[in-house]
Amino acid sequence: MTFLVPLMVLVPLVGAGLTLAAARRTRMQIVIASITMVLALAVSVALLVTVNVNEEPLVVQAGGWLAPFGISLVVDQLSSLMIVVTSLVLLSVMAFSIGQGAADGDDETPVSIFYPTYLVLAAGVYNAFIAGDLFNLYVGFEILLVASFVLITLGGTRDRISAGITYIVVSLVSSVVFLIAIAFVFGATGTVNMVEIGIRMSDLPQSVQLVVHLALLIGFGIKAALFPLSFWLPDSYPSAPAPVTAVFAGLLTKVGVYAILRTESLMFVSNDLSTFLMVIAMLTMVVGILGAVAQSGIRRLLSFTLVSHIGYMLFGIALGTVQGWAATSFYIAHHIIVQTTLFLVTGLIERETGSSSVTGFGGLMRRAPLIGVLFFIPMLNLGGIPPFSGFIGKVGLFAAGAEVGTPLAWTTIAMGAATSLLTLYALVRVWNLGFWRPADQTSNLDPSVIERFRQTEDPSMFTEARERSRLMTGATTAMVVVSVLLTIFAGPLYEISQEAAMQLHEQGQLAHATDSTAARP
Repeated sequence: MTFLVPLMVLVPLVGAGLTLAAARRTRMQIVIASITMVLALAVSVALLVTVNVNEEPLVVQAGGWLAPFGISLVVDQLSSLMIVVTSLVLLSVMAFSIGQGAADGDDETPVSIFYPTYLVLAAGVYNAFIAGDLFNLYVGFEILLVASFVLITLGGTRDRISAGITYIVVSLVSSVVFLIAIAFVFGATGTVNMVEIGIRMSDLPQSVQLVVHLALLIGFGIKAALFPLSFWLPDSYPSAPAPVTAVFAGLLTKVGVYAILRTESLMFVSNDLSTFLMVIAMLTMVVGILGAVAQSGIRRLLSFTLVSHIGYMLFGIALGTVQGWAATSFYIAHHIIVQTTLFLVTGLIERETGSSSVTGFGGLMRRAPLIGVLFFIPMLNLGGIPPFSGFIGKVGLFAAGAEVGTPLAWTTIAMGAATSLLTLYALVRVWNLGFWRPADQTSNLDPSVIERFRQTEDPSMFTEARERSRLMTGATTAMVVVSVLLTIFAGPLYEISQEAAMQLHEQGQLAHATDSTAARP
């Protein structure tokens, strides 16, 4: 079944080429893109089943060159879980975008540009998740970043171009730092293969390991939006079209978190920065959620909660234990689904009310009860209310922290609990003002008040109410259903996460125990 591994990248790239060739045939592009993403989902599920049945990673050496000289593509428990979740999100968001394009006449998402770029983005994300060496991981990042540059500026409005410039500059800085870090690694170890680096890293002086370690953390930290490197995210994501914002928020930062988890567990077993990472995790939680509480725009609020919940994932990584990594793996899958869902629901709110500011609409539960239900369920999930998957993930992280039992771990647990409560508070405020508050108490009935809000708040939060298609609602409903299924099947999913964490631990211990002169895998 190793032939399936490269298909995760080849299928979306071929689909991108075909959709580009059909640039003037809208329906043909939609058919090709849809078939491509369904095939990608089928391949990802087949890989997940194969890896779990065989209990061994699938490894492909591309180009006929053996490791550590060739390009290694690896699908193990962790990466197989990530690509399945990614495929579900990409397919649902694409369905949402098709519905939005049909409702708008493709004014917001020009089809000839959107679908090829979207599929290239998918190829980049898949490539990053299955990369077995740092340079191929860098290539995956660059593919998805080039595609994201196009997607974030779709429509060409001033706000989107301005946000796109910020995003591009920060992303380029991150890429340069990552490339310099790769040069450091290659200069110190003579390879970019992650397994080989893990074997050779322990032979290096601690000072050299520290420099390499910090360089990679800075590069990945910008991509993952860790504090204090997260300043760019709340201003960049909210300005993009709704489906673009949803897929960015759900996936792109998690690729950075995945890279941190992979490198920390495999490459830096002998260079421990757990205390530093735990402090960063705690600050990311607190600063992110305090920013969310201060927002009136739903998109910016969700962007800040995105930052804060990255802190939970980093906390699990910083613990450096199998239970911590298992909880992190589970939480990444949970957060990709739930965060994407909330941004899609926000897109429906904007279509219904013409505003993403909680001061600009009200009475939405009576006016559009389905949207209310679609917001309420992932709201409780993200807030960590039992029995949802958000609660299960947080309990797993807190239990892993309690096992470590250090004062810093307990302090981070306390901050995590407070962050969860503040997340719920911020989202319940949106619910109370936007859904539960009577419509006659809102400012959208008074044009003069609307104008005042436009002058004091971000004008991009106020648009025109537009028709929402059934496909947009159906895609969002499907994501809510998937988020509920995460809770129903939390047991098997957590078992996969534990097996993935155990596999990471075994790989890291093997690399640490193997002398650099031993036979190469």
